[in-house]
Amino acid sequence: MTGATVALSLISHTNAGKTTLARTLLARDVGEVRDAPHVTTEATAYTLIETEGGDRLALWDTPGFGDSARLARRLAQQGNPIGWFLAQVWDRWRDRPFWLTQLAVRHVRDDADVVLYLVNAAEDPADAGYLAPELAVLAWIGKPVLVLLNQTGPPRPPADEAADVARWQAALAAHPHVRGVLALDAFARCWVQEFALFAAIAPLVSADRIVAFTRLADAWRARRWREFDAAMAALAQPVAAAVCARVVVPRTPALKKLSAALGLGTDEGDAAARRACDEMAQVTDRDLVAAMTKLIAIHGLEGRAAGDVESRMAGDMAREGPIGEGRAAAMGGIVSGAVSGLAADLASGGLTFGAGMLTGALLGALGGAGVARAWNVARGQSDDTVRWDDAFLERLTVTSLLRYLAVAHYGRGRGDYRDSEYPPFWRPCVEAAVAARRAAFAEVWARRGPTCEAAAVAAALEPLMSDTARAVLADLYPAALAAGE
Repeated sequence: MTGATVALSLISHTNAGKTTLARTLLARDVGEVRDAPHVTTEATAYTLIETEGGDRLALWDTPGFGDSARLARRLAQQGNPIGWFLAQVWDRWRDRPFWLTQLAVRHVRDDADVVLYLVNAAEDPADAGYLAPELAVLAWIGKPVLVLLNQTGPPRPPADEAADVARWQAALAAHPHVRGVLALDAFARCWVQEFALFAAIAPLVSADRIVAFTRLADAWRARRWREFDAAMAALAQPVAAAVCARVVVPRTPALKKLSAALGLGTDEGDAAARRACDEMAQVTDRDLVAAMTKLIAIHGLEGRAAGDVESRMAGDMAREGPIGEGRAAAMGGIVSGAVSGLAADLASGGLTFGAGMLTGALLGALGGAGVARAWNVARGQSDDTVRWDDAFLERLTVTSLLRYLAVAHYGRGRGDYRDSEYPPFWRPCVEAAVAARRAAFAEVWARRGPTCEAAAVAAALEPLMSDTARAVLADLYPAALAAGE
């Protein structure tokens, strides 16, 4: 079976970001990107995707329009001898960039199926002096045009983006060759927005190529979902490892624990627990960096991931094993009335004393410690186990998904990946999606134990993280994600 080629042509005012967008869609460096006019001098075709049957989706990067008004006049003169001479002889030798632009426009007219016209979304359409003559050029080309709003800045709430689209739609409503307007920033687009791009292109493709384009769009969606699945697998690994992370520390004898509580010594168990927490934090940190490196590679980016554990506070540490003897002693003393002025601060994981001090019946408290020790021996436990608690694991999941969003929005045209702050509206969106699945996550956290296997936990966690990430993307880009399902 012989496949068909569908050609998309990127055109815009000079230095508007065509090559940057091409790099983002292709996930590789092509052409030259710098802040100067006429960087791209000739029309160049790149293959976006091919099917096994030989279908090919070509993306043409073209020279930008410079003097748009002059270009529109020159194209209008193409039908007379003087116009032909100016375009083919005079401009070719006297103004080569201008001649190359004309050449590119003729190529778009003759070979393109759909024109992708980039505009600067930061500008008001009424203030863009180049817009009217360039729309005249597009009318001369005579191909269906899809306007892409570029340079929109960092990701914004959906309502703000929709307002920009509506503003440009209203400004271009009088031009029948403009068939749609989409927001697709070369620097900060999310890959799911490409589904909306393909959905908008489909009705503009000619009848003899629509079947081939449908196959190409299906292949593009399949590629992007494979990348998503690989990203979720990479994210699940460090979280699963944190679920299984545990360090056994010696139990502090009752007298030493009570002495530490009275300020007469140090609690060796708490010091060991803090060291264990720091050790686990370093391991989790390395795991996060490794996962970020995988995410960057999956999305066709480059750069070294800069990872850090969101918090290393001892409050993220949960302790299981023996009932703390000092804590049980305090509770025993309180119940018996033998100790006054003593407060058991269970939330902080230790003992704190208020304004009062021990008044003398210390033996009553020690009796409580003896009960705790016997109960622990009956369970066969003589040590403490330090692990990450549920709250930390949930925060780690939120942080991992936020980092995923940052990578998923990073346009290849920006160069090597660099960590940057994410928009503030992302966090509540991710937190809400995770909270809605808290019971399901809790079942995964409950797999902690001496026989916990990170691979098994990751296998259980991956579909849950995938479902959560899809919910976040559906919240941010509902129409685009629906087009990709």
